[in-house]
Amino acid sequence: MEFALVLVLGLVAGTLGGVIGFGTSIMVMPALVLVFGPQEAVPIMAVASVLANGSRVAAWWREIDWRAVAAYGITGFPAAALGAATLLVLPMRVVETVLGAFFIAMIPMRRWMASREWQLRLPHLALLGAGIGFLTGIVASTGPINAPFFLAYGLVKGAYLGTEAMSSLVVFVAKAITFRSLGALPADTLGKGLVIGSSLMAGAFIARRFVRQLDAQRFRVLMDALLLVAGITMLWAAAGRAAPLLE
Repeated sequence: MEFALVLVLGLVAGTLGGVIGFGTSIMVMPALVLVFGPQEAVPIMAVASVLANGSRVAAWWREIDWRAVAAYGITGFPAAALGAATLLVLPMRVVETVLGAFFIAMIPMRRWMASREWQLRLPHLALLGAGIGFLTGIVASTGPINAPFFLAYGLVKGAYLGTEAMSSLVVFVAKAITFRSLGALPADTLGKGLVIGSSLMAGAFIARRFVRQLDAQRFRVLMDALLLVAGITMLWAAAGRAAPLLE
């Protein structure tokens, strides 16, 4: 029954992620921790994220900016592998606190970049790939971080969703390969990730019709709202980890 509920949540999260480009991990990860435990939940989510991003790539294939993907991925792949390898070394509470604050700070930052008409170029995406790729190797989700930068590069709606998904797919593949090589992704865990990922895939195609109905401005407002939710979620998780230490 618990596994079935996770699959239903995966379908809902996949639909939401298909509309805004992120949010699947943020919604599904707490449920995975409750059902499978934190040690198994991270590699399960890594496999599921490969399928989730792969489905968004398939849904928006024709609108992907491949130059942006190449610039981001060439540094993001090795950085994600390095981050996954150092996952057990860093205190997760500190990482979650920093990420949560950063997500919320990105809302005014994105608006500031838009007001200044600041546009990112391919070299900027390469630098971002290195930094965000490393963080993606460590934590379950960094999708909200990508959002304002890919928007500043000039991508919206389908072009944003497809390009961001393909770029994220590169780093999640590196993360999954690293987990597998370190023995943290046995066949049973891999199977769970594939099953849960299939529900996320279905949601991405359901979301496609909703994306086409959004204008660019509403899409950006929706992104800001989810950045706020993502930031609060991360800070809440960090506070939960800190509570036992204070007792």
